[in-house]
Amino acid sequence: MDYIAVLLPPIVVGLLFWFAMKSIFNADKSERQAEARAHAEADSRAEE
Repeated sequence: MDYIAVLLPPIVVGLLFWFAMKSIFNADKSERQAEARAHAEADSRAEE
């Protein structure tokens, strides 16, 4: 039981960090995709 009390806090903090980083990277990926779409749309308008 002592092992659980010792190991649980770092595991929980590690999981929170993992979820936070995952959400940051997903948001960055979505932002890059939106920016690429905006640039492609602007380029297609410029060609017309």
